[in-house]
Amino acid sequence: MTVTRRLARPRDDRWIAGVCSGLARRFGVSPNIMRLIFVLSCLLPGPQFLVYIILWVLLPNE
Repeated sequence: MTVTRRLARPRDDRWIAGVCSGLARRFGVSPNIMRLIFVLSCLLPGPQFLVYIILWVLLPNE
């Protein structure tokens, strides 16, 4: 039996907007690992902050 978790920003365990925490819950990893991945990805060129803001707006709260 597989339990699928929908993508949503949790009300607890938020640092800024809960995007990394929501992604971590969805993919089954630690929120701190997801935050570290995001911070390290910001060292690379790309639209990471823009994607974060878009997810902040589009993802519903739990």
